[in-house]
Amino acid sequence: MPNTTPDIPLSSFQLQSRSLEAVWHPCTQMKQHEIYPLVPIVSGKGVWLYDAAGERYLDAISSWWVNLFGHTHPYINAAIRDQLEKIEHVMLAGFTHEPVVSLSERLKQMAPGSLGHCFYASDGASAIEIALKMSFHYWQLYDQPQKSRFISLQNDYHGETLGALSVTDIAIFRETYAPLLRQCAHVPTPDWRYAEAGESPESYAIRAAASLEHYLAENHAQTAALILEPLVQGATGMGMYHPIYLQRAREICTQYQVHLIADEIAVGFGRTGTLLACNQVNIAPDFLCLSKGLSGGYLPLSVVMTTDPIFQAFYDDKTARAFLHSHSHTGNALACRAALATLDLIEQNQVIEANKAKAAYLNKIAVPLLAHPKVKNFRNCGMIWAFEVDTDERDFAAKCFQAGLKQQLVLRPLEKTIYFMPPYIINEQEMDLLVNGTLQVLDTISN
Repeated sequence: MPNTTPDIPLSSFQLQSRSLEAVWHPCTQMKQHEIYPLVPIVSGKGVWLYDAAGERYLDAISSWWVNLFGHTHPYINAAIRDQLEKIEHVMLAGFTHEPVVSLSERLKQMAPGSLGHCFYASDGASAIEIALKMSFHYWQLYDQPQKSRFISLQNDYHGETLGALSVTDIAIFRETYAPLLRQCAHVPTPDWRYAEAGESPESYAIRAAASLEHYLAENHAQTAALILEPLVQGATGMGMYHPIYLQRAREICTQYQVHLIADEIAVGFGRTGTLLACNQVNIAPDFLCLSKGLSGGYLPLSVVMTTDPIFQAFYDDKTARAFLHSHSHTGNALACRAALATLDLIEQNQVIEANKAKAAYLNKIAVPLLAHPKVKNFRNCGMIWAFEVDTDERDFAAKCFQAGLKQQLVLRPLEKTIYFMPPYIINEQEMDLLVNGTLQVLDTISN
């Protein structure tokens, strides 16, 4: 029988071997692990991950952008332990509980506009599915069934379930499943890397917004919603754009009676420098999707927030008019309690202000990165940094990851884009290690 006792230490080799035999890892070509070994993590503390051999690695990407306050944070741990002694889960159909009610009230207070109704799921892609379905269903209820199409930005990423993938514009994820997907139009991205020489990020964003307006002027009658990643397009390599685009997108969607869905799954809870990216131009979407940092990275949780007019469209005596969508673990009590603890930390520690000082420090010490001959388009938005590496190195991302481990860093490039999204608890010494280690990685593998 295989060893299933978690408190018996296993060697790195044992963990790697057993994982490769039994686990199909996400976003991974499994055959590559014949060359590049898995990293067997056995514990974490703060910004650090520890492997079975006792080596430690600075989690510079917050484990896929989720661990806002690092690993095994004592305050979140205590909240979950307390909740375990009360109720771990109860279905949210016909029942309710204190953590989900309190979390919904807290989210309502922090959200812009009148986003007062929370519908929960387990992950970001599920939240996108919910928002798309709600928008589509709303127009059906209002006798406008022709408003059934969606538009998104060029290069946007919204998840890998079929609905979310339909509004995603990254070929490596879409192409294989194209016959299964709904058609979706993609309007030009405001990502300033696409600006013409001499064109400012703001001017380019305004020009991209003009393309959106032109599209909706001709197609609004068939369009249910525009979905976008506010300020930062994550999976395309942290493409960043000027906030004016959000303002114009809200104005244009209002003008043409098209819903605006803000996918803040990756960028919410302070990641862009404000609590929500939409706060930077004081706009409110019709649907707000949140996940990742929502539970501090502890447990799967996502939420779609929407307005009272949309909620009221489904409010009726007829069951058929209800939003008949569900997840078994909707509003899980443990996950909601972790989320409440995460919001406590954001508020009590004045994280938004504290992050401004940390971002300023990292930008100051990153000057040698900007000056590196292989670095292009160095950019920063809040607690996100990214740059492209000018290299012909084959398997750059995999080799960068391996070289990063030797510098005690977890780096996971998006093709040839290196990015940092560290936990908010990172200190100056750790930021020094991050920048200096990345410089060593560049000198090691770029050619």
